[in-house]
Amino acid sequence: MSPYGQKVLYNMCILFIAIDQHQDHPLVIAANRDEFHVRPTKSAYFWPDHAHMLAGQDLQAGGTWLGINQQGDFAALTNIRDRHYNNPNAKSRGELVSLALQQKQTINEQWLLAHCQDYNPFNLIYSDNNRLVCFNSITKTQVELAAGFHAICNGALDDVWPKMAYGEQLLEQLIAEQQPLSAEHLFAIMQDPSQAPDELLPETGVGLDWERKLSAIFIKSADYGTRSTSVLLKHHSGSTDFYEQSYTPDGSIFNKQHFALAKT
Repeated sequence: MSPYGQKVLYNMCILFIAIDQHQDHPLVIAANRDEFHVRPTKSAYFWPDHAHMLAGQDLQAGGTWLGINQQGDFAALTNIRDRHYNNPNAKSRGELVSLALQQKQTINEQWLLAHCQDYNPFNLIYSDNNRLVCFNSITKTQVELAAGFHAICNGALDDVWPKMAYGEQLLEQLIAEQQPLSAEHLFAIMQDPSQAPDELLPETGVGLDWERKLSAIFIKSADYGTRSTSVLLKHHSGSTDFYEQSYTPDGSIFNKQHFALAKT
């Protein structure tokens, strides 16, 4: 158990993103969702009340951590790990992703600036006028993700945490070598359990044992770990292939899914 409770560790994801780096795919995203195993979750599906939206669902708070809609818009959220900003009465951050994917979009920079204090710290990555942007609720800044490779975890965009640099390097190498690009090879990157040496670990207030566990791209422990991996491959045509696989507490794969979305 985290020394600061489940709220601090909730929704700890990592995303690796390649923009305009592959000849067939102007956007490549590979992401892990890390969470307590007891937290009830539904795998990616088209939500009945928002049938155009494909996303997993946190059945405890009702939101989601990552998704896409039929218009090709993408959104994902990571928390920012900082014990000094933890408010147990804050709104669930997962609702931000679903708001960003709804047809009558609520989310934009002005709205986030006005409402970000209602949530515990977060990064929200979302589509904005055919751009992919990242809003940081602590710095209250929004930046566009430029062409190239990016990593987003539980600090700032493109921080230099070991697992961010390592995964970004693996993705860059894979894209350089593999034509065409295989989702299975992206899944393999996201299942890497390598932990960083102690001298390279960040200090985010969760203690050395947790810093070690959380330094891996793929986290595995008895009560907390990587629950699912999502892979998104966007084509030049505007269509998108969305892949997801989920994991048991021992890291075994179950419920592999593939959705092919044609841009509407």
